[in-house]
Amino acid sequence: MDVTGTLVHILPLQTGQGKNGTWKKQDFVIEIPGSFPKKACFSAWGDKVDSSKLVIGQMLKVSFDVESREYNGRWYTDLKAFSVQSAGETGHRNMPPPPPAHENVLIDQAVDDLPF
Repeated sequence: MDVTGTLVHILPLQTGQGKNGTWKKQDFVIEIPGSFPKKACFSAWGDKVDSSKLVIGQMLKVSFDVESREYNGRWYTDLKAFSVQSAGETGHRNMPPPPPAHENVLIDQAVDDLPF
């Protein structure tokens, strides 16, 4: 599955030691646009994502698998990212600058203040 959205949060890198050696896991949250935007947290294991290249506000295309598992009678679902690519510029760069405050003044008001 693929989804495109804006990166809104990067969680701390997790590392550990397992029977197969050292592992690392990077979790990140993207907001998926729509009439009701949704946020989803993805996990990238190993070298699937370089967190130093992630920038808040960046558009990302994430390819992922959905996996659920049972533990002590409860079910847990993971969104495991196997590919993370930039999908364009950051959202902050695409936003137009706010208009200057003086543009809100009506020209007719300035004309009415003239003495003639």
